[in-house]
Amino acid sequence: MRFILALMGFLVLAVPVFAQTLAMPDEDPDNVLVVQLKDGPVIIRMRPDLAPNHVKRIKELVRQGFYDGVPFHRVVPGSIAQTGDPTGTGAGGSGQHIKAEFSNEAHMRGTVSMARADNADSADSQWFICLKPSPDFNRRYTIWGKVIRGMEFVNHIETGDPESGHVTNPDHIISVRVEGDPPKPVAEAPVKAEPKKAKAAH
Repeated sequence: MRFILALMGFLVLAVPVFAQTLAMPDEDPDNVLVVQLKDGPVIIRMRPDLAPNHVKRIKELVRQGFYDGVPFHRVVPGSIAQTGDPTGTGAGGSGQHIKAEFSNEAHMRGTVSMARADNADSADSQWFICLKPSPDFNRRYTIWGKVIRGMEFVNHIETGDPESGHVTNPDHIISVRVEGDPPKPVAEAPVKAEPKKAKAAH
C-alpha cells in the first residue's frame, strides 16, 4: 500500500514537469536558426509572418555560410548584441539592401531585429538581439525573429564600450544553420605526417 501511495505521489509530481515540457510547441524547422556560440547554441524562431523578405534573405546568407565566424562587433551592456558584419567595423555587409518590413511587434528581451543606417531601407546582413525591452525601437527596425532558447549564452557574449558598444576583443559566431537543413559537414583535421626515424649510425 505504501508503495502504491509513493508511486501516486511520484506521478503527481511528475505531471507538472511533463506538462511543462510539452508546453514548448514544436517549431517549423525551416524557420528556426541554430546559432552556435562559444558557450552553447542559441535557437532563433524566425518570423516570416512579420518580415518574409528579411527571413528569406537571412536564410540565403546562412546557407552560404556568411555568418560563420562573424564577430559580435557592437555589444552595448544590458541593451543589444549586434553582429552580421564580416569586417567587424560596423560598416560591412553582404552588399544587398532589403526594403524595410516594420510591424507592430514589440522589441522585447530576445527579439532579433535588423540593424540599418539612417535610410529605412538600408538593412543588409547586420542584426541584433535585444537584451532588454526596447520600446524606442518599435516600428523603426525590422523584427524578423525571437530567441526561444539560449539567452543565457547571449548574456555571456563579450560586451563593449557602455556608450558606443564597440568591442575590442569580440566573441564570434561559430556557425549558423537552418534547423531543417542537413547538419554542416565538420572539416577533418589534417593528418600529421609521422616524423621519419633517423637511421642508427654503424
